[in-house]
Amino acid sequence: MKKILFIFIALFAIPVFALEIGQPAPDFAGVDQDSKTFKLSDNKGQIIVLEWQSPECPFSLAHYEAGSMQALQKYAKQKNVIWVTINSSAEGKPGFETRQQSRDFARKKGAVGAHVILDPKGDIGHKYDAKTTPHMFVIDKDGNIAYMGAIDDKPGAKGAAAISKANNYIYAAVEALRAGEVPAVSVTKPYGCGIKYAD
Repeated sequence: MKKILFIFIALFAIPVFALEIGQPAPDFAGVDQDSKTFKLSDNKGQIIVLEWQSPECPFSLAHYEAGSMQALQKYAKQKNVIWVTINSSAEGKPGFETRQQSRDFARKKGAVGAHVILDPKGDIGHKYDAKTTPHMFVIDKDGNIAYMGAIDDKPGAKGAAAISKANNYIYAAVEALRAGEVPAVSVTKPYGCGIKYAD
C-alpha cells in the first residue's frame, strides 16, 4: 500500500506544462555560445523565436544545408527579432554538443542566431514540451506564445528547391506580429527527429 501511495505521489509531483496560444511562454535562463546568460523574461517587449536544433538530425540539417534557416535568422536580426537556438540533446546521446562544438557548427553553417543555448539536462525542452528538431516557437512582445509547431508545411528532409516552395510558418507568424496582427496559423504538428532527452 505504501509503495502504491509513493508512486501516486511521485506521478503527481512531476510538473506538467500545458502550453496554450496567447498564454505566457515559460520563463527560462541559459548560458549561450558567448558565455552570456540569456533570460527570456528580460527580453519582454521584443518578438522572440525559439528553434530546437540538433547537428545530427537530417531534418534540421536540411534547412541549414539549404540556407533557409540562416536566411530566417538573418531576417529576424534585420527586424530586431531575437533568435534563440536550443539543443536539448543529453550528454552521450545523438546530437549532444559541447559549447565549442556548438560554436564550430554555427561557424561552419553560417548561422547568425542571437543565442545558442545548450540544454543537456532537458530543463528548457521539457518546459516547452519540445518534441522534435526542429520544433519552433514564436513569442510576442507581451511574452505570450503566438505560434508553436513545425517550421513549414513540407515535412521531411529535403533540398533547397523543395524548401523554397514551402509555406514558412515562422516568417508568417513574425510578419503578422510586426503588423500588430494574430498569426493566421498558430499551432501545427512539429516534424523532425525526436529530441534525445536525458533518461
